[in-house]
Amino acid sequence: MNTRYLKIFSVLVVIALIFVARLSYLQLFTDRYALNAANTSIKIEYVIPQRGVIFDRNGKIMVGNQPAYEISFTQALMKPDFDTLAFCNLMRISKADLIKRINTIKKEKYYSKLTPMTFLKDLSREDIARVQEIIFKYPAFSIVSRPQRQYEVSTSGNLLGYTSEVNEREIKKDSTYYLPGDFIGKTGVEKSYEKELRGVKGMNYIQKDIKLRNVGPYKNGTLDKDVITGKDITLTIDYDLQRMAEEMMVNKHGAIVALDPNNGEVLVAATGPDIDPNLFTGPYKSKNLYALSKDTLYENKPTFDRSLQAGYPPGSTFKLLTALSAMQMGVMDENTVFPCGGGFNYRGLRIKGHGGADPLIPAIQVSSNCYFSYAYLAIVNKYPGNPSKGVDEWKAIMSSFGVGEFLNNDFAVGAKGRIPSGEFYEKRMAGIYKASGSKKDPKNWDPLATGAVFNGMGQGDVMVTPLQLANYVGAIANKGWYYTPHIVKSIDGKPNPDKRFKVKHKTLVDPKHFEPVLKGMEAVVLRGTAHSLKSNDFTMLAKTGTAQVPQGKDNSIFVLIAPADKPKIVVVAVMEHAGFGATWAGPASAVIAEKYITGDLKRENLYKKMTGASFMPEYKRQWVADLKRKGLYKDPALDSAKQKRIQDSLKFIKEQKIKLQKQIDSETKNKNTKPAKP
Repeated sequence: MNTRYLKIFSVLVVIALIFVARLSYLQLFTDRYALNAANTSIKIEYVIPQRGVIFDRNGKIMVGNQPAYEISFTQALMKPDFDTLAFCNLMRISKADLIKRINTIKKEKYYSKLTPMTFLKDLSREDIARVQEIIFKYPAFSIVSRPQRQYEVSTSGNLLGYTSEVNEREIKKDSTYYLPGDFIGKTGVEKSYEKELRGVKGMNYIQKDIKLRNVGPYKNGTLDKDVITGKDITLTIDYDLQRMAEEMMVNKHGAIVALDPNNGEVLVAATGPDIDPNLFTGPYKSKNLYALSKDTLYENKPTFDRSLQAGYPPGSTFKLLTALSAMQMGVMDENTVFPCGGGFNYRGLRIKGHGGADPLIPAIQVSSNCYFSYAYLAIVNKYPGNPSKGVDEWKAIMSSFGVGEFLNNDFAVGAKGRIPSGEFYEKRMAGIYKASGSKKDPKNWDPLATGAVFNGMGQGDVMVTPLQLANYVGAIANKGWYYTPHIVKSIDGKPNPDKRFKVKHKTLVDPKHFEPVLKGMEAVVLRGTAHSLKSNDFTMLAKTGTAQVPQGKDNSIFVLIAPADKPKIVVVAVMEHAGFGATWAGPASAVIAEKYITGDLKRENLYKKMTGASFMPEYKRQWVADLKRKGLYKDPALDSAKQKRIQDSLKFIKEQKIKLQKQIDSETKNKNTKPAKP
């Protein structure tokens, strides 16, 4: 028994000795406690690094830096004899404003008497020059230089993004780096490449006396850490093309996307409406951001990047994928002819369309709604009595093209789009049966009743983003493979190391099936719906799209591959509520391809047509119609008439008052001049 207690006692002694040894080591041989942020004798001064510069693929600076100044406040350094009036005059603020600002600082979650907190932001160089020689009289306040972004371009605000002060959630997410007052990339490239762009803060350990005055560097600065400037980033974007695309999107909603199908590099990602990134800097930054976020007039939504986030029915451009999937599934081949004389007729549904009983290539050339509706029905009916199995097989093929899936790229935002599954239609059919009181099994759903029949021509329930649209056209150009689209070409002069963009993704479609589809796209340009856009300087393959939407005029869509023999660029354009694909989206796509391949704009008439066009009247009409449906519309003309009636009434009342006053004055005068009675 005694031996047992002795063992326990020995173990406790050993543990105690370990603790003592460890504590002695930490106190005597390390700076862990000496450098504690709470220690009032040693403080850390952080040096904020310059953010990395953002270039386009040709070396043009798109985003740089400029010095920005602010005034910080440290409560612990506030003197009892602080001259409030003189300081307010120096800062050109009122005493009430001074008190309000300090009280606001004290309410912040990370406030500390010992920590410098931001007091005034966005001071100009003139302001700093005026105060820098006097501010030493007020040790609680000091000038802080903080790099601020400087935009060298006037477009592409959504693409580039902006930086702003960190919030509580962002501090919690990376508390080892960010402190209150730090800036972080909030959107665009600034957000997706924040860690590369931000650099590494410098750290200087400063000894301070009991009054928090600097004594000198701790241990002669041997523990200090040098600031590391953020890494420069070169985008895949060609800004000349990007700017042209943005200019063509003025007064339009939609997007233009271009990429190199050989490597997935995005050359253009333009959205309409666009944002001038210079609105993201300066003293009115917060007001500008608020105004942009609230701009919903005519559904403008400028902060909504339609090139990456908007889901559109792809219209006839989707017929290319319908043909490829149907051939891969073995329900048709390039020589298959469907009964298309007079249009598509299916159980009472009739869809008008071009072409007749033709095989695949002529059907693509004329964009036959009938042909591709029958092709999709063949997909649905591949497994009799089990339409979901056919649709799921089709969906898997679509997914292999990156459609209906997040593309896992380096953009800050994106959307999945939609490719419906068999389960999707089973649920819809169940709802239809429930509403009608039917007891039928929804698993054997009806492609007509569910609306699935329209998917084959790019309507129905199919939704894609412009980036997805460009990606699947790129896969067609490559006859069955693609690299994930991405926006950054190199970091600090070295190729983007992200392995996601080095993987060649292969589709589920056999390469042999692409040849007739590409020939069909060639026929579209040579003698089909895009014949008017044919160029004498380069060859191209194309497909027009005119997607019906419930709100109003059709969406204009166009996809293009050029040159035809060795593709270097894929361009897609979506113009909301513009009309025919070849009329509006087509010229925009052709202009971008022409400029990229030839280095010049040879058909300036197409460019001028696009930059001079405005679809705002159509957007306004739809906006007004929507407000009327909701009972929220106020007719400006009626309001104007009402105001005129009010003004006329006020004028009449004023005239009556004047008339009455004159009458009273006259009667009073007559009464005063009336002769007295004898």
